[in-house]
Amino acid sequence: MNAFDSLQGLLPFALYFGLGYLLTFSFLFIYTKITPHCEWTLMKSNNTAASLGFAGALIGFVLPISSAAVNAVSLVDYIIWAVVAGIIQLITFFSVRFYMPTLSNKIEQNQISAGVFLGAASLASGILNAACMTY
Repeated sequence: MNAFDSLQGLLPFALYFGLGYLLTFSFLFIYTKITPHCEWTLMKSNNTAASLGFAGALIGFVLPISSAAVNAVSLVDYIIWAVVAGIIQLITFFSVRFYMPTLSNKIEQNQISAGVFLGAASLASGILNAACMTY
């Protein structure tokens, strides 16, 4: 095997990795616009609850798009599954908010339990989503 053979996978890697970053930043932007509280502002103020909830959503999104990168048959397929992953994370947020109507207020007040619960729900949804994408 020569060096050229080793580098043949570099372009697909760069495309999927770069697209993964773009999709992740896009998801984070949309997520922060849809949630009633501003995660960025709260995190800048050292709000642990916001950080925990947001980190869960981030990882809960990246897990399934990682699975999609492994299983996708094309970049378009990858994008479609990323959109599905983002929608599931938004559904998870609204489901937690339905269960806990004062979720945003609790996060703004830095009530750690609310952030942990949201983060755990987001992670659980992401793990389930990633597992279901393998079929």
